[in-house]
Amino acid sequence: QVQLVESGGGLVQAGGSLRLSCAASGRIFSSSAMGWFRQAPGKEREFVASISWSDPFTYYKDSVKGRFTISRDNAKTTVYLQMNSLKPEDTAVYYCAAALVFRFRPMSPQDMDYWGKGTLVTVSS
Repeated sequence: QVQLVESGGGLVQAGGSLRLSCAASGRIFSSSAMGWFRQAPGKEREFVASISWSDPFTYYKDSVKGRFTISRDNAKTTVYLQMNSLKPEDTAVYYCAAALVFRFRPMSPQDMDYWGKGTLVTVSS
């Protein structure tokens, strides 16, 4: 019922910036929130940031606070992740996800109901 397509990944040098986009279609407003997750080689998938559709409640992983900003455009049904001051440890596949229920806390992968295929972000030193 909900389809998510990420874009904007690529190769960037440390200290650079990148903007990821997640285009949503289908019954997207049946969901209450969107989130970004990432998975590095040999690591578990982890929460990065989330935002509600109706009001801009946001949560961030501690290590990205002050560097990453999540935002949304309801008219375009698109969610963004602006990433600044990128570090090599930010290298991962980044996934967009949608949740039917918004939770007033950082989310876990098990909280999400729909997933995109992911986009690769590589940060070189």
